[in-house]
Amino acid sequence: MTLRFGDNQNVLPANWRKIGARTAALGFDMPSEADAGAMLRLLATSKPGGLFLELGTGTGLATAALVAGMDAAASLVSIDNDARVQAVAREALGQDPRVTFVVADGLDFLRGQAVGVFDLIFADAWPGKYDGLDETLALLAPGGLYVVDDMLPQPNWPDNHQARVDDLTARLKSHADLTAVSLSWASGLILAARRP
Repeated sequence: MTLRFGDNQNVLPANWRKIGARTAALGFDMPSEADAGAMLRLLATSKPGGLFLELGTGTGLATAALVAGMDAAASLVSIDNDARVQAVAREALGQDPRVTFVVADGLDFLRGQAVGVFDLIFADAWPGKYDGLDETLALLAPGGLYVVDDMLPQPNWPDNHQARVDDLTARLKSHADLTAVSLSWASGLILAARRP
């Protein structure tokens, strides 16, 4: 088998294709990309015993990548407000005791959490990304990572969405408690780390 530079298919979890097929069958048009999944797996691996939060389970592609990177002592809470799409993730990953799925409004969930407890937050939904950013960032532990995707133009963006992306980018890069970097990777990522 010859691998090409940039080919990240080999690091994706075994259930990625099955979840992807179910995603396509549902007509869900906002799935995570393979390269984003590869990055999330790597980041989860870098936080042994970590407590992770995913805002926007969708059908669970990114969830599967995070779980694949987690060690036995790590745990993940994954939130979505759409039980129908989250059901795909529950079917594929619900037997893993390290994962807790929650169907809830993202902002309501965020506002009920303790400050400074999450080692990694992947915000793949408007709550935690465009809405409630300050509340979300307050949940990061020192050294914790905040990750967002879909920062490069996407075909499903609503009108005038670029202004929101630009504002979020500026807020993350100028935040006094964060070090942030933009990556032209997958759908466009921003990674930020809370300073200790």
